[in-house]
Amino acid sequence: MPESPEVEVVRRGLERWVSGRTVADVQVLHPRAVRRHTAGGDDFATALRGHRFGVARRRGKYLWLPLEDVPATDTAAADSTGGEPGAAYSVLGHLGMSGQLLVQPEAVPDEKHLRIRIRFDDIEGTELRFVDQRTFGGLSLHPNTPDGLPDVIAHIARDPLDEEFDDAAFHSALRLRRTTIKRALLDQSLISGVGNIYADEALWRARLHYERPTATLTRPRTTELLGHVRDVMNQALAVGGTSFDSLYVNVNGESGYFDRSLDAYGREDEPCRRCGTPMRRRPWMNRSSYFCPRCQRPPAGPRG
Repeated sequence: MPESPEVEVVRRGLERWVSGRTVADVQVLHPRAVRRHTAGGDDFATALRGHRFGVARRRGKYLWLPLEDVPATDTAAADSTGGEPGAAYSVLGHLGMSGQLLVQPEAVPDEKHLRIRIRFDDIEGTELRFVDQRTFGGLSLHPNTPDGLPDVIAHIARDPLDEEFDDAAFHSALRLRRTTIKRALLDQSLISGVGNIYADEALWRARLHYERPTATLTRPRTTELLGHVRDVMNQALAVGGTSFDSLYVNVNGESGYFDRSLDAYGREDEPCRRCGTPMRRRPWMNRSSYFCPRCQRPPAGPRG
């Protein structure tokens, strides 16, 4: 599943190619692609037509396009989302396991797994397509909270690349939780958008075992770990994210290549780049954790 750097790459593409454009028509080609819009595909299409997309935004793995110009007298969007007329609304996108938001010339043949098409009223000649092979992702329309988030993601914490992320509050929350550090990094009520790959990378850089209890972390260790999290995510962002298969691409259909720079994830039995010890993989919460048994010694108790 795409993590924050991958979703941020897509957000930047939407900001460049979609923000500021007015929707002329919407075609919903598969009902699962709008299943979170409970009023259905026809209502989703009607609510978007004639409205202009604002600047694309992101929190964690979610991204959204605000509707800039929903007038106070327009009740169509309000009725379909359960909000009040005059409120602000956004189209919320989640890529799931295989979702792609592509900006394509109108003349390009439809992709095999095209689910939603959005055309615009300008002469630019491109359209926005939501393509999703596994149909776990989707688009939906929601009212915004006063601070501009779609209401259904108001519980999602800020991600570490957000300028308003509170390092001190994060450390305090870690100390109060009876959990382990990798679980905490993947807990979106504490910190969003890190994901399994970048958690393993940051923990390797910080020399922390994934089962380290959060209550044992000092403030300097938390600060160091957050620094590594940010470094990993920024480095991934600089090269377009991590693409282990062809299903993650940016809006122009291009893959990222941070996977060539990974130090931990996917390197089972390969030598640790720091000490040469063979890297290990352990099953973890229906996923895998990759670590160096020498550099990242397990805490007393859990076996690693």
